Amino acid sequence: MDFFERTGKMAIGSRLRVLTETMTRDAASIYGLYGVDIKPKWFPVFYSLTDEQPKSVTEIAREIGQSHPSVSTIVKEMMKAGLIIEVDDKADRRCTLITLTEYGKSLSQELIAQLRDVERAVEQISAECDNDLWAAIADWEKALNRKSILERVREIKESREHSEVEIVEYQPQYKKAFYELNRKWIEQYWALEPHDIEVLENPEKHILEKGGHIFVALYNGFPVGVCALCPMSPESEYDFELAKLAVSNSIQRKGVGRRLCDAVINKARELGGEILFLESNTRLKPAIALYRKLGFKELPEYHPAYARGDIQMKLSLNN
Repeated sequence: MDFFERTGKMAIGSRLRVLTETMTRDAASIYGLYGVDIKPKWFPVFYSLTDEQPKSVTEIAREIGQSHPSVSTIVKEMMKAGLIIEVDDKADRRCTLITLTEYGKSLSQELIAQLRDVERAVEQISAECDNDLWAAIADWEKALNRKSILERVREIKESREHSEVEIVEYQPQYKKAFYELNRKWIEQYWALEPHDIEVLENPEKHILEKGGHIFVALYNGFPVGVCALCPMSPESEYDFELAKLAVSNSIQRKGVGRRLCDAVINKARELGGEILFLESNTRLKPAIALYRKLGFKELPEYHPAYARGDIQMKLSLNN
């Protein structure tokens, strides 16, 4: 078990699988020792039926805590082995129940001595150990019912990634990143337009000096995303525009785009804005989905400032 000592708790699934395989292998041999011809995986279904009460597959699955498809597969195997049969439900003709055959009932009687001996063997192992595995399993089951390992890992992953990404205000050293991040995503689908080049080459003049803000996402100190808050003209019905959102392909699915948008929205509110505007393209499905999630609504009419624009949206900042 030196491997598991080195991997530690992160290999708990693999270690449990090895333990399960060892116990399942012994279980199969134990059934043979007592002349009981059943497979270890059949035992929960078999034992559920030893009270001689016909049950549906759904009832058995609920009782033993396994999925309906899994129980259905086991039932078919046990029927083929002659252990169980189907009977009609007298109360509901549409429902089929499962019960032990006479052969199955005879095996259940032979199983009694085996179960008692197995229980004593398990008690011997427990007495040799410092910890009560049975109680520990019950505790783990309760904890996993409250929150699965998947949910816990997802939360830890999100928390770690959140701490690794920092959103900062624009500084001159990020000028190249602002240009390159936007250029890459635009040229992935279209070509840079004259207005793109003007803004990207001189964001200080076209955004910052006009009262706008640029936010930069740093991943371990390296710029991986940008987004700008641009004041609209006094004649516009909108106060600010969310623009120039770009995130490196190397850091997708870490919530960077959402955090950049949140920074822009919060700054717009801080500056007293009421309506935030944006222009995009419906080919950018992840971006459009993000905007909708943030509360942006599509405008019924639009007048794109860019040739690639085919959707304009707005967000009420008073909500």
